[in-house]
Amino acid sequence: MTHPDAALPEETVWQGRFIAAKVRGRWEYVSRARGIRAAVILAVDADDHVILVEQYRVPLGRNCIELPAGLIGDDDGAEGEDATTAAARELEEETGYHAARMDVVGEFYSSPGMVTESFTLLRAHDLTRVGPGGGVGSEDIKVHRVPLAGLSAFVDQRRALGDGIDVRLLMLLGPSILGR
Repeated sequence: MTHPDAALPEETVWQGRFIAAKVRGRWEYVSRARGIRAAVILAVDADDHVILVEQYRVPLGRNCIELPAGLIGDDDGAEGEDATTAAARELEEETGYHAARMDVVGEFYSSPGMVTESFTLLRAHDLTRVGPGGGVGSEDIKVHRVPLAGLSAFVDQRRALGDGIDVRLLMLLGPSILGR
């Protein structure tokens, strides 16, 4: 099935340092300026606690509860970085946890009607706490170790505090939402 806009040329309407606003036919959307992708890490420890991060997100105007994540190949000289390498680095920087193994789950799109950005979801195994986390530079990341059995209550509590909740947490909340 071919969409009528698919064959039309893509036009960049505006480009900043990190993002570009584009138009193709009737569609307006956003892309990363350098085509960079993200790595998102699902880290569950041996005691069935999921490792989450909390950070202020300017577009939301509030803190957001998320899975650890970061950009792949965004540093100068790292343009060909592997998703697994980026995920291991970001997990340690953001959370202070080291994974003995990372498995690629697959490539996903977070908001395909508006953003071209994809992310590689990776599952971290055999976690060891090696540092405090918190991010690098000006990042101000808080680490949360939440029992999977209590995740729904944790999300409800954080919503009540005014935090945003990243859509990727739905994969962990799915069974409780479905009543299973």
